[in-house]
Amino acid sequence: MASKIRSHYKKGKNMQYRRLGRTGLKVSEVCLGTMTFGATDWGNDEAESDAIFNCALDAGINFFDVANSYAEGRSETILGRIMKGKRDKLIIATKVFNPMGTDINDSGTSRVHIMRSVEDSLRRLQIDHIDLFLIHHVDRETPTEERLRALDDLVHQGKVRYIGCSNEYAWRLCDALWISEVKNLARYEALQPQYNLLTRDIEEEILPVCRDKGVGVYVWGPLASGYLTGKYKPDQPPPEDSRFARRAESSMDRYLDPRIQKILETLQDVAQGLDRSMAQVALRWILEQEGITSVIVGSTKVEQLQDNIGCSGWNLPADALARLSEVSAPPMRYPDSMELNIHQRRADAVDMPTLDA
Repeated sequence: MASKIRSHYKKGKNMQYRRLGRTGLKVSEVCLGTMTFGATDWGNDEAESDAIFNCALDAGINFFDVANSYAEGRSETILGRIMKGKRDKLIIATKVFNPMGTDINDSGTSRVHIMRSVEDSLRRLQIDHIDLFLIHHVDRETPTEERLRALDDLVHQGKVRYIGCSNEYAWRLCDALWISEVKNLARYEALQPQYNLLTRDIEEEILPVCRDKGVGVYVWGPLASGYLTGKYKPDQPPPEDSRFARRAESSMDRYLDPRIQKILETLQDVAQGLDRSMAQVALRWILEQEGITSVIVGSTKVEQLQDNIGCSGWNLPADALARLSEVSAPPMRYPDSMELNIHQRRADAVDMPTLDA
């Protein structure tokens, strides 16, 4: 693996950049996730976080993702300290929703909590504005208009540049976009969903909505908690330093499914044929999908990040892309099972010679 990392990791040479949805903002197609920064027991201390951060900068990454609740605020604090003097060229995304205290209003997306959380995140990050501010989870208690008006105020105050959401339903995203349009409020310009070769649910409704409405998509969990790296083997205990080793054994049960094992075998075969790591190919497959802006990669070691960065600056051969898409295709569900080919059936029923000319 070491020689493979050296052959595909070139300092700042291969990184590609993409527009975030319909905006004029350009971000690296690899986004560094900083959830490990300051996480006790399984994450990174400040020195390790600094090394990972600078590795990302060297590779040309300009997009950094964090959340106020990561490591109880320590992730934002550490990121704020290590990016001092380098902030101007960086795009910083953070989130709000999860509990940040024990008071009844210390979570959710009420106007009160959003306004407090922005000030706290700005203080921890030691910056005067947040480039991308996201709603972290689905809030079924706060009216959508209340949330959007608070976010719109933050944009007008200059404390937030763009807004977005994460883990949202397609219909709720459409509803929010409609409210923003008719009320002339700032609208969601980015969505952060889970997406990988094993979890392709967003392709059914969420991704089409984002493509149609010009919402940028940058995904979390692209390596399925490390399972798409080849680290975990069937009928073998997880490595001692892995995240699955720290969880209950049942958390690995779903990965023993025969379909998933077939996906992993195909991924490994494609990776070997391309002289790439499984992680690089799994990440590249996501970046080849229409409507995807960036993938979030989180690392506990510099070497992991260097390998992941090797997903940028190249394209999967058409046959490899097709193999991976076919083996990982989820079962078709209604209404696709009935309506997917309806236009072709309609066209096939027409018998007009002039159409053949």
